[in-house]
Amino acid sequence: MYKLFDIKGEVIVITGGTGVLGSSMVEYLAAHGAKVAVLARNKEKGDELVQKVKAAGGDAMFLQTDVTDEFVLKQNAEEIAARYGRIDVLINGAGGNMPGATIGPDNTIFDLKADDFRKVVDLNLMGTVVPTLVFAEYMVREKKGNIVNISSASALRPLTRVAGYGAAKAAVTNFTKYMAGEMAIKFGEDFRVNALCPGFFITEQNRALLTNPDGSYSARGNTIIAHTPFRRFGNPEDLLGTLHYLVSDASKFVTGTVAIVDGGFDAFSI
Repeated sequence: MYKLFDIKGEVIVITGGTGVLGSSMVEYLAAHGAKVAVLARNKEKGDELVQKVKAAGGDAMFLQTDVTDEFVLKQNAEEIAARYGRIDVLINGAGGNMPGATIGPDNTIFDLKADDFRKVVDLNLMGTVVPTLVFAEYMVREKKGNIVNISSASALRPLTRVAGYGAAKAAVTNFTKYMAGEMAIKFGEDFRVNALCPGFFITEQNRALLTNPDGSYSARGNTIIAHTPFRRFGNPEDLLGTLHYLVSDASKFVTGTVAIVDGGFDAFSI
């Protein structure tokens, strides 16, 4: 009997797990039997999410973290391994943007704040690199592991405004492909590294950019919809099938790939 999509008992770590997309992933994975370690900055949100998972019969734990701090992440990893015995999957979902790393319609590149740009790169790129290095060590001990990085539509081609975020996510995509080769060649075929690339989903980070206070689409929101063949933004659950594929044995011979979930945005021009 095929069990390609069976993830029951898998120990899955997810950073940025309390956001709109991350929390949806946590609830879904736990509902399918995975043991989920949620890592994020906001303890209140994390505790609430874990309680919700447990109330639904799932198994989850929350640990407060800083994805750019190797010392903190090593402490997190020790606690997760102590509770669950191993770490099977890492989902690098932490990320974010800052106003100073964006270029508004009334600004030019010379209005860019270098310090903010650096912080955005640090959070999105190093916030993927450092957890990967920490948690991959535990995977190597078990002689198998699976890493899923969260990329972005802004990594595929330059989008207006999001200069820092796009550059950082493009680097995440490149790092994904590099690590796919590095892990498989050095440690064997049971190590996979892929990226999940969401298109446009309304989150707390971009809500004010894509919608007006009354809920209607902003000018930028309308532009995105006009360039999306599905003519809508994504819903968090739209990511879950592809995520399930990537974290399960259904993708056992897949590594170094970028799975795009964007309603056709990247495929459409005019």
